[in-house]
Amino acid sequence: MKTSAQGFTGLHMLLSTSAFFCVVIAVNVTMAFYASSSWSGLVVENTYVASQEFNRKAAAMKAMATSGIEGTLSIKGHEIRYDIHDKSGSPAIVDDVVLNFKRPVGDHEDFHLTLRKTAAGRFEAEHGLAEGDWIVEAISRNGGVVVMHEAKRLDTAELGQ
Repeated sequence: MKTSAQGFTGLHMLLSTSAFFCVVIAVNVTMAFYASSSWSGLVVENTYVASQEFNRKAAAMKAMATSGIEGTLSIKGHEIRYDIHDKSGSPAIVDDVVLNFKRPVGDHEDFHLTLRKTAAGRFEAEHGLAEGDWIVEAISRNGGVVVMHEAKRLDTAELGQ
């Protein structure tokens, strides 16, 4: 009678090592996918300082939200318009509006626009906007005091550009 006493061979070692690295690579790819698809992309210079200011900023934002003042951003081609109104729909009393355009990831294309007042509650500017996703931060002031501070995320594909 003939018996095989081969045991653990080089082929077994190759298959075991390959299986181990396939699992590690699959887990890394999965984690990278979930990290990139769920990350907001907002970057702060100093995370500690940002965490310390969070509660103060959250309270200020809550107070602005209860004021009833709202802004509407519209972009058509190179024309950028921001309309701001109160609860009743009347134009809000605002002196100046600044829009900060930021890319969700990276800051090499970020820019700031100071809009010119064209009517009560209406502010406009002309500026080209590159394709893709943007986070637009609108800061409205009256007499140097911030009346409304909001941020909106937009995609130029949704604007029909």
